[in-house]
This record gives sequence, structure tokens and C-alpha cells, in this order.
Amino acid sequence: MEEINVQHLPFELTKEFLEEIRQLITDQAKDEIIAKIEDLFPADITSILYELNGEESKYLVQLLDTKIAAAIITALDTDDRKKFLKNFTSKEISEYINIVDSDDAVDILNEQPVRIREEVIALLKDREQARFIIDLMHYDEDCAGGLMQKELIKINVTQTVTECVEEIRRQAEDVEKVYSVYVVDDDGLLLGTVSLKKIILAKRGSKIQDVYEADEIVSVQTYSTGEEVADLMQKYDLEAIPVVNIQGRLLGRITIDDVVDFITESAQEDIQVMAGISEDVEEDDSVWLLVRSRLPWLIGGMVGSFLAAKIIDRFDDTIALLPAISAFIPLIGSTGGNVGIQSSSLIVQSLADKSGLDTTLWKRLQKVFVVALINALIAAIFAFGCSMLIDSGEIMLSITVSLSLFAVVMLASLMGTVTPLVLNQLKINPAVASGPFITTTNDILGYGVYFMIVYFLL
Repeated sequence: MEEINVQHLPFELTKEFLEEIRQLITDQAKDEIIAKIEDLFPADITSILYELNGEESKYLVQLLDTKIAAAIITALDTDDRKKFLKNFTSKEISEYINIVDSDDAVDILNEQPVRIREEVIALLKDREQARFIIDLMHYDEDCAGGLMQKELIKINVTQTVTECVEEIRRQAEDVEKVYSVYVVDDDGLLLGTVSLKKIILAKRGSKIQDVYEADEIVSVQTYSTGEEVADLMQKYDLEAIPVVNIQGRLLGRITIDDVVDFITESAQEDIQVMAGISEDVEEDDSVWLLVRSRLPWLIGGMVGSFLAAKIIDRFDDTIALLPAISAFIPLIGSTGGNVGIQSSSLIVQSLADKSGLDTTLWKRLQKVFVVALINALIAAIFAFGCSMLIDSGEIMLSITVSLSLFAVVMLASLMGTVTPLVLNQLKINPAVASGPFITTTNDILGYGVYFMIVYFLL
């Protein structure tokens, strides 16, 4: 009889399923719970945990195989994991830390109070894992040393392929993903790599020194930034990259999943900064934390708006004589803000992309000037036509509006380009320039330019 390949449909968590799981947990119906979740992926079980309280989620996790439970704990968001692990003793936490990758273990332990951290390390049965964790803890979390894991397979250049195969078998339980074997000398200096394909195809008795690849191996040092690691792995399409110290001694490796996590977190931080949120927050954080993260930029934006209002107030006599000019104030403000955000966003993107040759500041400014000039001319012509339709016959008013818009677009483009470049030189996140900061600044400058042109022409 022909075997039918059955594929699981994507799991969708429903209220009915969640209530059923909660009731089974209340009844402590272990067998029924296991039957419900045994076919689910760890990510699906994680989504269930987010909906349960601390005691319920602990009960559910402790029914699972230790390896699956460890994978689920590793995948939890930082804040949720901190709350979740408060329900576990140091001994219970140590059972999971024993079997996760060393880099994930360090992330989990760094979230715990110092006492819990020290107790867990002392309780670890795998003393090599404990040593790995202690080695990694003194690195900053966003540098290569903080991103790397100590688990890898390395072989001495003087050994044979047969010995290499035995080493892979010996370490297979500790190393979850084997992309290649690293070749070192007697001092632990990284010499190159040997692929699994070459190991399999090599003749019996062959030496590693005859089959390994010694060409320009791509590696990073422990102090390299996460951005540099991500750029290298993207440029050379790497699934893992070795980490060496300043002498070139192999210390660990960074795998692609850790880099993806780092890129995702960095992107979320930039998005929050661009939106005017000053802290790393999530929707389910406390009300006070959410308020505190948004309030600084709101106050800053209000101060900027009051300054813009003060500029408008200084020209109240002009507005009283020519009320029609007030109709174009929103046009000036919104256009300047939009142009500034467009320009700054492109510059921030170019600063983040280091895959190509760096463009000189002068060439960047030249290109921005040409683009701004074309956009400003088109916007000015469009504004002239629209203002003529609104105020038929008021040709001087239309000329004033179009000239003002031309100047505002040029000025906003310059501000949107220069501001992120200056912030980048000052080692401040240039994404700040893509949010309320550039919008508020362009409002103030735009209104000032508009009313000065109105004053001189009308």
C-alpha cells in the first residue's frame, strides 16, 4: 500500500483550545495535555505560554521533554522569559541551561538576579558548559564575543580524517548544527576550515593538512560589532563565522540564527527611535513604562510647535493684512516635514548598508542637491498652479507660495541629509533624524522661510 505523506496544517490558537488547555491544567490531566500538544512545534507551544499565567505555563513546560522545553525557553521574548523563570528554582533553571547553546545560556542568565545566576552556574552538571558561560559573560552582548557560542568542532591540522570523523561523533551531542570543521595548530590558532563533503570523500588515512582549505578564511575578532558581523555574513553568504582573539586563536563561532536575532532587535530599536519612542518597549509593558518611553519626544515636539507658533505670531500683522497667506501654512509645514523624513530615511539606509564602496560626503551632497532641485522645481510649479486656482488673479501670492515651497523643499532636503550624517559622526543613532526631530525642526525653519518671503514680496 502506498504511504501517504501527511503534512500538519499551521497551528492556530483559538479561545476554545486555550480554555481547554487551562481546564486540563487545573485538573492536572497530564496525559490529556500531552496528547493535545505532542504534535505541535515548539513555536506553537510558545504561543500558548504567552496566554497562560506563571504557574500554568510552568506546569505545561515541565510536562515536556527537557530539550523541547529548553528550546521554548530560549525562544521566549526577554521580558516574558524573565517573568516566566521567576516561577522556577535555580536547580530547575540549571537543568535547561545545561543543554542550550552557551550564547543562549548567557543571555538567559544575564536576565536573572546575581544570586540566581551564581547558583545556576554552581549547579550545572556540565562543567564545560559552566566554563563556557563564565568565559562569555564578560563580553558586551552586541559585540562578536557576546554573540558567539563556544560549541564548535575543531581539529588539529596534524590529525587524520578518521580522527576528525571520530571528533565529530564525539561532539555531535553538544554541537547542534555542524556547518564545517575548523582547523587549528598546536597553539589553537585558526588555520582554515574543512567541509563535511571533503571529510566524507577523503581517502582513509588522509591527513587534515592535505584536505583543509587554508585560503583567506573570513573571521571576526571578539571586539567586532554586531553590525560588522552581520555585514560580513551577508557579503560572503555565510551560515557561520569563526571568532578569534587578537592573536588569531579560535574562541567560538557565530551562527546565522544569532545574527538574524541581532538584526531583528536592531531594526526594532531603529523603528522605535524613528517613531519617537526613547526606550525599548512592547505593547504589554506597564502603563508607566509606555508613557515614559513616549513622553520625552512628545514634550520636545510640543516645544518645537510652540516655537513655530511664536514665529507665526510675530507675523500676525502681515496675516491680518493678507489673510489668504494663512491658508498655505499647512502646505509649507507638511511638505517640509515629508521631504525631510524622505531625505533622512535614505541617508540612514545608506549608512546602514556597508556592502559597497563608501561614497564621499561631497558626492552624496551633490546627488542630494540635484534630486532636491528637481523636486523643488516640480513642487513649486504645482503649488503655483494650485494657488492660482484657489485665489484666482492673485499672481503675486501664487509666486510667493511657489518660491516659499521651493526654498522649504531645498532646506528640508539639506537638513534631512546633513543631520543623520552629523549624528553618525557623533556616534549617535542616525535613526533619530528620521522621526519627530526632523519634522519639528523643518516646521520651525519652514514657517520662518515662508513668512520672511511673504514679508519681502508682499
